[in-house]
Amino acid sequence: MILRKNYLDILMSLRNQHLIKVVTGIRRCGKSTLLEVLQQQFIDEGVDKSCIISMSFEQREHSEYTTWQEVYDVVVSKIATNQMYYVFLDEVQLIPQFERLIDALFVRKDIDLYVTGSNAYLLSSELATVLSGRYVALNLHPFSFAEYVLAFPEERNLDRLFRQYINNSSFPEAVNLSKNAPQMINAYLKSLYDTVVVKDIVQHNKLRKFANIQNIIQFLYDSVGSVVSPNNIADKLKEFTNEQVSHNTVKKIINYLVESYLIYPVRLYNIKGKRLLASNYKYYVVDLGLKSILQTNGYDSDLGHKLENVVYFELLRRGGEVYAGRSQQGEVDFVVHKPNGFVEYYQVAYTVNDEKTLNREISSLSKIKDIHPKYLLTMDYDTANINGIQKINVIDWLLSV
Repeated sequence: MILRKNYLDILMSLRNQHLIKVVTGIRRCGKSTLLEVLQQQFIDEGVDKSCIISMSFEQREHSEYTTWQEVYDVVVSKIATNQMYYVFLDEVQLIPQFERLIDALFVRKDIDLYVTGSNAYLLSSELATVLSGRYVALNLHPFSFAEYVLAFPEERNLDRLFRQYINNSSFPEAVNLSKNAPQMINAYLKSLYDTVVVKDIVQHNKLRKFANIQNIIQFLYDSVGSVVSPNNIADKLKEFTNEQVSHNTVKKIINYLVESYLIYPVRLYNIKGKRLLASNYKYYVVDLGLKSILQTNGYDSDLGHKLENVVYFELLRRGGEVYAGRSQQGEVDFVVHKPNGFVEYYQVAYTVNDEKTLNREISSLSKIKDIHPKYLLTMDYDTANINGIQKINVIDWLLSV
């Protein structure tokens, strides 16, 4: 089992803080395992097992509860002494009116509360209003490259391992299958994809036209790193499928995809004007293995956009608000606003070995006249400082945590 140290450290630092700890993320990205490891760490640090109350609402033994009051009563019935209890509720959104359950448990001074959910509905529902300012959210992703490396201690060739990482899945179970039953990876990913699309999107939102959803997902997965809008997606669908879909329908479906964590949106940021732009987004795929099973092109295709996808999620893990930069002088792949007020600029290219490509990639960075750090991430082995732009090998960068 891979110890997800960054996430665990955050949760450990929040222990006994009077805040609800909300762990979100796509199905099967490791939320339940993370909470199990966290519970063991609490025990290792002296917490009595009787003070840990854990319920997973995907498990059969807890599927009998149909109201939030029943769950509340079960939890409270296990509290017998005047000390702190640690309550873990896994996939809590499956309980009707779960926000009332969370609120009722939170107000108790003898409960430190941790919840997980596989849908952003958990935080876009009444919970965000009812508990405004009283929770902290931690968004969990599939394995980072640093975590992926730990899963293959026998592999010494990092270049080969990284090529495997950007072409395959980094879901924990898919990584296990790659070592024990690689022929089953695609079947596993298709099952996971179907579950998210059918359960978290189609059934949850009572949608009827499944083909529209499939086509929109396909379009977005094929457009990783490109600026798209509901209007041009609707136009492309009409062109290729002869199906008339309104831009409002496309916009709603995109919102559902974001809520289920299949895709992550990135807003555009005007670098010179230092403001967010209102329309159009870039979208990135939560797991490149899901992108691969929907594409007909082969292994090692579209490597530049896959690399950009990897960098985006690593920037999210490292903290801050991540935007796509825009100015009259050109585009910058990522502009990161860090919590300390600093800004970082990133350009991503698979290789810049020829001078023409290098000049194109650093052109927009060179024209930014502030003092904030600027990085060019590539698969090239050489590093250099080019007029204030630091060129770094992306594998070294990914492992520098």
